[in-house]
Amino acid sequence: MPYAPSSVAVARQRLCSDLQEWGVYETAIDDAVLVVSELLSNALRHAHPLPSGQIRVAWRWADEHVEVAVSDGGAATEPRAGRPTLSSLGGRGLGIVEYLATSWGVRHEGEITTVWAVVTAADTVGNEKVSVPQPALRECG
Repeated sequence: MPYAPSSVAVARQRLCSDLQEWGVYETAIDDAVLVVSELLSNALRHAHPLPSGQIRVAWRWADEHVEVAVSDGGAATEPRAGRPTLSSLGGRGLGIVEYLATSWGVRHEGEITTVWAVVTAADTVGNEKVSVPQPALRECG
């Protein structure tokens, strides 16, 4: 995807569409879309583009979890959840990811940094767990 703020809306829309098509539950879709938005916004704000001048966003749904990942050209600092003061205007993105995701982390492959997060996508009806078929990895852009 282009290394530009407009890519956030495009990624959100494509992720939402894919997850709806795959039958993922609305609450999981909302969480996954917010997480990818935070990861992508954070990368655009703090990191460099990939050597291609772009940024990569990917997601997959497997084992009742949605994994989203944003890859960029790295930054001077390691992505970590901050603890901003109540009056701070920013610094909450990875804290939101930490709250919504069952796990998240950072991978480094040469000059490429990938921040990933896993969101639970299972639902229950009564005491019975409901699941749907599992599609493969999708990459945006």
